[in-house]
Amino acid sequence: MQNSIQIGFLLFPRVTQLDLTGPAQILSRVPNAKIHLVWKALEPVITDVGFSINPTTTFTDCPVLDVLCVPGGIGIGDQVGDTDTLEFLRQQAATAKYITSVCNGSLVLGAAGLLNGYKSACHWMWRKYLPLFGAIPISERVVRDRNRISGGGVTAGIDFAFTLVDELAGADVAKILQLGFEYDPQPPFECGSPESAGPDLVERVIALQAERMKSIEPQILHAALF
Repeated sequence: MQNSIQIGFLLFPRVTQLDLTGPAQILSRVPNAKIHLVWKALEPVITDVGFSINPTTTFTDCPVLDVLCVPGGIGIGDQVGDTDTLEFLRQQAATAKYITSVCNGSLVLGAAGLLNGYKSACHWMWRKYLPLFGAIPISERVVRDRNRISGGGVTAGIDFAFTLVDELAGADVAKILQLGFEYDPQPPFECGSPESAGPDLVERVIALQAERMKSIEPQILHAALF
């Protein structure tokens, strides 16, 4: 019998749930995959939209992972300087086959010292911080550099997941799952990237997010220094 594929997602307060639940939904269908939602304790963890997700294991009890994934969200401001979180990531990364992220979760990997010299995707508004951790920012939905695989903004987590399915189980399984999930995106507007949106819309989005980013930037800068 084939051994289980242990896939762990870091779950933390104010995570962007789609960064986590989108890839977890798809990866859960990989044959022999076991999904773990990992946090410090087993109490429900509040997401950035107000509902909670239950961890399935703790940092202490988490098995050795084949795939380590860090989703993003407004809560990364606390995680980039959290010694327990960063040590957990370093320990698991030492043996994981794939070290991965979605959205600005890549900054937490960076803060753990796991992206130094690696190319990485990130949400376009947060990509500028990657070089602070020695990472090479790439403007693509999914980026692979050796055993690091990263998805860009929130919805890129779906593309990321199918890319990872291909790695874990092959293209045929990935295609079956893509059809099974009817993943055939046809957005109503062509503005899903800064390049397609144009400068006016980009400026409006940046203005809407300015206060949120301003509140987190000092934590990111501090983590990059220490």
